[in-house]
Amino acid sequence: HAEFVSSVSHEMKTPLASIKAYVELLADGDAEDEATRDEFLNVINGQAERLRRLIDNLLNIARIEAGVVQVAKEEQSLNDVLEEAFQVVQPAAEQKSIQFVSEFSPLFLGVLIDRDMILQAAINLLSNAVKYTPDAGSVTIRSRTSDDCVVFEVEDTGVGLAPEDAQRVFDKFYRVKKDQSMAPGTGLGLPLAKHIVEDVHGGTLSVESAEGSGSTFRVSIPTTKRT
Repeated sequence: HAEFVSSVSHEMKTPLASIKAYVELLADGDAEDEATRDEFLNVINGQAERLRRLIDNLLNIARIEAGVVQVAKEEQSLNDVLEEAFQVVQPAAEQKSIQFVSEFSPLFLGVLIDRDMILQAAINLLSNAVKYTPDAGSVTIRSRTSDDCVVFEVEDTGVGLAPEDAQRVFDKFYRVKKDQSMAPGTGLGLPLAKHIVEDVHGGTLSVESAEGSGSTFRVSIPTTKRT
């Protein structure tokens, strides 16, 4: 898939170029005081993290397609996992002056999950919302119980999806044409999140959206039964 390979290459080049540039600045002694050095190191760290996430996504997709995903499910607090995802994506939201809000249920939401996988899915949904929400918009993540499920939602005030895009947004490599200039991406984040939620955890991931008025991605996972 030539288009996919070229888009992955592009995604990798950007953080690498940034890391290289800042390493050169450090090597040339351009960071004369500690504050500047710290700032440079933060940028390098952030870009390395971005690269790591991309590689993780690619590896996960490859493992899923090869049917060799190892799943380690344990009872977890859903709110704890969502809180961690929130912290990971917060800097990206702050960069765009996006109001980044968490509204977690005060209840203990017990779920039997592979923590790393659900964390990855939540990060993908949050960073997707931040990417497609214009500066100074808002992104909210909330959790609640619903019948015999726990639910978390990521709601944004972003560009929204046309009905045909909303149907296809979970297809692998699908990119919404009108939004491509807003954020480079490989079109892997949402398909991966859907696979993790539905195939691995027996839940559902759906989207409600209207063009121009934002989207809400809703994840529902069966709750752990108390016996």
